Amino acid sequence: MALSIQNILKQVKSGKLSVEDAILHLKTAPFEDLGYAKVDLHRKLRQGAAEVIYGSGKTPRQIAGIIKSMQYNGQKSVLITRMSEEAAAYVSESCRIEYHPECRVGMVGPMPTPNGLGTIVVATGGTSDIQVAEEAALTAEFLGNKVNRLYDVGVSGLHRLLAHLDELMQANVVITIAGMEGALASVIGGLVNCPVIAVPTSVGYGASFHGLSALLSMLNSCASGVSVVNIDNGFGAGFIASRINHVKAK
Repeated sequence: MALSIQNILKQVKSGKLSVEDAILHLKTAPFEDLGYAKVDLHRKLRQGAAEVIYGSGKTPRQIAGIIKSMQYNGQKSVLITRMSEEAAAYVSESCRIEYHPECRVGMVGPMPTPNGLGTIVVATGGTSDIQVAEEAALTAEFLGNKVNRLYDVGVSGLHRLLAHLDELMQANVVITIAGMEGALASVIGGLVNCPVIAVPTSVGYGASFHGLSALLSMLNSCASGVSVVNIDNGFGAGFIASRINHVKAK
């Protein structure tokens, strides 16, 4: 396994590694060029979370190669989004993978113990939004957060949402996921005192324009504290929610 920066510094301090050899290790550490991908090995050092593999458009062999590079360089757990079942089956031949076909998310290595400040609530307008919601929820869990799922609590039956007011108001971050007219984000935004991350989905009939209507509704929300990510971008919402949930007062 390649030396981590911490191990390099420790070995220099103990005299087991020369300064010249340490410099050589550090020069090769920022990324590994696989030809088809330049794996960012310093991402966790810079941003607090390792590089996540976007599986769509990559061959199973390429995904497996990137995972191998990350593991060799000290990354114990790897998250893969938009991963096909074919790719998951291929990767499973060389390492243990937990694959979630409903949202096309794969996870290699152990899941961390939650260490966020509070709970992230993931709420959907309907059952049809669960695919995107699970991408958000699993991303947040992979990054060390406790997640509470509230599915099918849309505004067409508002009593379903109001039955979970205690859970919403105790959350540190709420991710609201909805298609159609995307009204759920405004409703929840007007109820809670924490950040709300809105995710428009491509669920809806013709005039929803594959999520554009929900996106514009969420961007024009009258509720304060609502931010919006791109259509169907559950991963982005889960990642931002995790960052918020790990920020301590300075």
